[in-house]
Amino acid sequence: MDKNSKLMLGLPKGSLEDSTIKLFSKAGYQISKSSRSYRPAFDDSSLDGRFLRAQEVSLYVENGYFDCGLTGQDWVKENSSDIVEVCDLIYSRASNRRSKWVLAVPEDSDIKTIKDLRGKRIATEIVNITNNFFKENGVIAEVEFSWGATEMKVPDLVDAIVDLTETGNSLRANKLRIVETLLTTNTVFIANKEAMKDPWKKKKIETIALLLTSALEAASKVGLKLNIELDKLDSILKDLPSLRKPTINKLADEKWVAIDTIIDETIVREIIPELKSRGAEGIVEYPLNKVVF
Repeated sequence: MDKNSKLMLGLPKGSLEDSTIKLFSKAGYQISKSSRSYRPAFDDSSLDGRFLRAQEVSLYVENGYFDCGLTGQDWVKENSSDIVEVCDLIYSRASNRRSKWVLAVPEDSDIKTIKDLRGKRIATEIVNITNNFFKENGVIAEVEFSWGATEMKVPDLVDAIVDLTETGNSLRANKLRIVETLLTTNTVFIANKEAMKDPWKKKKIETIALLLTSALEAASKVGLKLNIELDKLDSILKDLPSLRKPTINKLADEKWVAIDTIIDETIVREIIPELKSRGAEGIVEYPLNKVVF
């Protein structure tokens, strides 16, 4: 590796910006930037990059300005970008779940199916995907680009919208009803095809991908330590969740052992009282930064 070698990353600005910085931090990469700057500073001298709209990242990765970047599967598809999808990263501004692009109409609209939109007007940011969806369903409609605030355009300006939603709360708040789901999407780590032919860049990209995915895995899990009497060990192990098998260590008192395991955070509130009632002591729950399978 040349000491001046750089890997150029395209990072999403806007709704994903803060959550992306936090994810990189958990993965071991500290990113800092001023509020007016589009150029991040990395604590890794081999990294450089820019913040820009997620809608554009795949275009700049494809043309080689960026070696790799983070964007949505939806924008890769919308731009028909010829890139390498390195890994899925299922996170967003509000949650770690996939989002959906949905066709929505006012609650009191007569439109019940996509066929009812023949000759109607639809507003959306994903014009190409929406046009293809209507074409596949044999419906001719007018699809126009929306610069934002799409939910506010029905019914006065358009008959329907295609918009992105995670929970559907915003749609319900605006008294909109979902007619169809066009696609499900999540954040992806993508790479330029030529960059993946460069051994150093390929290894660096794959390392970042491993650390980002392991940081996301850790977000939903915790470590759990406890001490239990040896004669109760088998019954505890039978009911104790773990990634593979728990780690068991002997204590100074030969009648006791220590157990260390990793479990889903959602079941901790149920399992700790149960462990306590069955004789476990010294129960410690601790957070994780990375979980590598």
